[in-house]
Amino acid sequence: MLQIWKRRCRAMGVVLLAVLGMAAAGLLLLTVREYRPKAVQDAKEMGNQAKQSVAVGDTVTVLSFNTGYAAQDKYHDSKLDGGKNKVPKSRKMVEENVRGISEILRREDTDVVFLQEVDKDSRRSFYVDESRCYASLLKERQSFYATNYQCDMIASPWPVVGRVKAGLMTLSRFEASQAERVSLPEAKRWPQKLFSLKRCLLVTRIPLANSERELVLINLHLDAYGDGNNRAAQTEFLYDMLNWEYAAGNYCIAGGDFNQMFENVPEDLYPLKITKHFLPGLLTYEGLIGEWVMANDPSVPTSRLLNEPYDPESENTQHYVIDGYLVSPNIKVEQVETLDEGFAYTDHNPVKLQVRLLEEENQWFLEEEPEKNK
Repeated sequence: MLQIWKRRCRAMGVVLLAVLGMAAAGLLLLTVREYRPKAVQDAKEMGNQAKQSVAVGDTVTVLSFNTGYAAQDKYHDSKLDGGKNKVPKSRKMVEENVRGISEILRREDTDVVFLQEVDKDSRRSFYVDESRCYASLLKERQSFYATNYQCDMIASPWPVVGRVKAGLMTLSRFEASQAERVSLPEAKRWPQKLFSLKRCLLVTRIPLANSERELVLINLHLDAYGDGNNRAAQTEFLYDMLNWEYAAGNYCIAGGDFNQMFENVPEDLYPLKITKHFLPGLLTYEGLIGEWVMANDPSVPTSRLLNEPYDPESENTQHYVIDGYLVSPNIKVEQVETLDEGFAYTDHNPVKLQVRLLEEENQWFLEEEPEKNK
């Protein structure tokens, strides 16, 4: 009996060593292949050519939409938000969501489109290249892509997410002089950082036809989970960039998913009933120099918690207003509207903005330029 027990212990030891060896080898491989973007690098151009120009005095329309990688539709929940981590049942479901999102983009027909959570090569979206789908749809718009999530194997939460490659996408009718991926502060350490997003800004510069100034478009998706310190550092970085660009006389529109509630939206409009998993921060004007505008439409929520499939009548449904824009003082906000799409294709509703670039004699400029981000 003792010999049998010893043999079993040795066998278990061999199995345990093998498992540990495989885990170590996996971590080593992921470390070698870790996505390490530069602080600033050119964004990937998707091939489309813009034919229009924009000038001071013109009206510009923008649509910002977190597409939830075309998988977080009304039937979806997530373990990260307290759900059961349901995944799309099939590639067909992802393709249907891409078509639904595409129909919204086609219908609204805005000059500029900011998209977040756009997958290129991810198991979670059945390897559908969503960026190509949207670029092909909006052929008359120049399109740029910036990766912010790339890993060969995401093992948590269960079931295994697998390979992920995702990012931000900006499409514009106006020809750009430059588009860059600008890395945001990241506090994660090894080995957690191997599996984490590498957050960034997608900064697109549009020359103005009748001015030496530029229209600076900033597409963003800030940190979601954790204690909020990293998100605060990213917001500070964003504000420094916005202040510098405005001090230089440029026109700035920063839009996307801030993962923060806006200071100008009443706190009791969508009260926080569930705070255990995701707790949004609060976006304030502190740190912005000049009379910037928080452009949002709280009459319709922009996001929902993925604790259960969407049911607007459920007492467990949690809504937020965390998507919108920051607009520089030299731009007049004429209209902003959250489109009520019922979270049919993603866990966010799109936010549409209409602005006018003010004449320079009507602008207010800073006497001193703040220090630019290093």
